[in-house]
Amino acid sequence: MTVTPGWYMTLAAVLFAIGLLGILVRRNALIMFMCVELMLNAVNLTFVAAGRALGLIDGQVSVFFVLVVAAAEVVIGLAIIVAVFRQRSSASVDELSGLSG
Repeated sequence: MTVTPGWYMTLAAVLFAIGLLGILVRRNALIMFMCVELMLNAVNLTFVAAGRALGLIDGQVSVFFVLVVAAAEVVIGLAIIVAVFRQRSSASVDELSGLSG
């Protein structure tokens, strides 16, 4: 039994679904942030699997750029979450909805 790119695509779909479910169900900003990262990694797995199936390196190049953007997102996102947590001592999204103008 060999592992084909279809297996990787299925795994990526499951990881994306778990991340989406976490976004929809959980109300903690940090958990939601981790679910977004899980979804980004699922997309990265899809890029690599598709590139491998087609015999191209474009999928891996795309993953490189996605990881660069994700690293910047982690830095800025975590800084915002920490700043809000220091002010409110809670990372609940329901409490943060009152901050909108």
